[in-house]
Amino acid sequence: MNDTALRTIARDLRTTPPRSPREILGGFVIAARMLDKARADALGWAGDYNFYPCGLGAYFWKFTGLDHEAFRALAATGADDAAVDAWIGEHAVVRDPGAIVKWNNEMIALRLCDLAMPVQMYLAEYIPKFCKPASKVKFLFDVYDVEEGVL
Repeated sequence: MNDTALRTIARDLRTTPPRSPREILGGFVIAARMLDKARADALGWAGDYNFYPCGLGAYFWKFTGLDHEAFRALAATGADDAAVDAWIGEHAVVRDPGAIVKWNNEMIALRLCDLAMPVQMYLAEYIPKFCKPASKVKFLFDVYDVEEGVL
């Protein structure tokens, strides 16, 4: 691990949230958020955030076919966003631009009612407690963006 390089680019998730799941890195939504979590995890700065396992990460790892441990190892080297962007492009199993755009749009538009019932039940309690105002939450990504003050 290049601790010096990593410390200069990592977000301290104990005080600052990771990037929005809507932000694209390597062509994919969720990727930039996962990178922020991986960097923070490598430094012990994750706070209440989990790099792995992570609900959003599960969608990302499954669709891209990327190995979360290899991704975390790269992040721990202090690789910048451009290097991680290139790595994702080289290692993701999905390369069809249309399939990637479709998946990104499906993820952005994922409604709460489309989630598994246990997740809906959990969010039914979580949203009013942590997302202010709860009325702004319409889609899964809104849960993160409203809670973290992006929306």
